[in-house]
Amino acid sequence: MTTSLVELFAKGGPVMWPILACSILAVAITIERWLALGRVPTDPRPFLQKFHALLAERRLDQARKLCDGTTGPLPKIAEGGLSRYGRPREEIEEQLEEAVLAETPGLTGPLPALGTIAHLSPLLGLLGTVTGLVKSFQTIQLKAVSAAPVNPADLAGGIWEALLTTVFGLAVAIPAYALYNYFAHRVNLLNRQMEGAIAPLARTLAGTPDSK
Repeated sequence: MTTSLVELFAKGGPVMWPILACSILAVAITIERWLALGRVPTDPRPFLQKFHALLAERRLDQARKLCDGTTGPLPKIAEGGLSRYGRPREEIEEQLEEAVLAETPGLTGPLPALGTIAHLSPLLGLLGTVTGLVKSFQTIQLKAVSAAPVNPADLAGGIWEALLTTVFGLAVAIPAYALYNYFAHRVNLLNRQMEGAIAPLARTLAGTPDSK
């Protein structure tokens, strides 16, 4: 006879509820980050080439429109730099670096919570394993006190709880950990792209695109 998922959940004991909460939160964070980071272009070069070309022709209004019409943090940083157009390069670089720091939390979002879930879920599973074993030993002790024989069925509840919480905890933790690393890699890549664009943007905004 096949045991349903609901029945397995019930046999896992009270620790299954925080594991379930972790799984729901992990799914919500995954969807949110997938949509948020999915809107950010993976290759910033087309935008940067157009932006630098417009600045070279001093078409600032067109450059602003380009920034407004392009998604991602880099266009926001470039648009903010337009307010410093023609200023000293060092001043522009400082402003751009501050803008990069301001955009980074938006890229990260609730990602640390996903990493926490990846570490917390197996610990919750371990907690359920311990509580399940404690329940089984309590049953053995009660039977021993009453001089009653211990049947496998008497221990089944605790063993179910011990095994199921471990399984469900790992089932939540493994994909959460993989997704966390994927999104973290994506955020690191975007940060490197923004940091790498600071110096060229500063040169162009200062009106000295060919200087070193």
